Amino acid sequence: MKKYYYLAICVIVSLTLTGCFGGSSNNTPAYSLSDLQGLWQENNTEHFIRFTTEQSDEAGFLYGREWHEDEDVIEQDLIDSREELGHPGNGWFKYEFKTSDGDLTEIHFMDNGGTEIPKIYVVSILNDSELSYYEKDKENWKYSFTKVVETK
Repeated sequence: MKKYYYLAICVIVSLTLTGCFGGSSNNTPAYSLSDLQGLWQENNTEHFIRFTTEQSDEAGFLYGREWHEDEDVIEQDLIDSREELGHPGNGWFKYEFKTSDGDLTEIHFMDNGGTEIPKIYVVSILNDSELSYYEKDKENWKYSFTKVVETK
């Protein structure tokens, strides 16, 4: 009988310690695409970025836009230039967000010849009001944004 009590105590202690120390080796946070989508402002500057729900291609990338209002560019300018060019240009990018590991791939479009410039970021914070990420190969290049509440 003592053997069963001893075994039961060992099992309880093991389960308790597993629960206390995380048991799971997966400490990578899972993110939500819906939290990423929307309008973001960088550190109260005039730099804005919008992650849309509009699909850009069959590969599953979505469109995004980025602009600096201190350079006299507003979001409508990007929308108008797309209509004039017949395709996205400067300020537009397509993106893919891997919510399991926080990898954010942005492929920026250029007006001249359809050049595409890829950038890969790692998201460190993402919730309904805050976004922070850094360039994958340059961890000291960090960007922080606050979600803009849009009024209609």
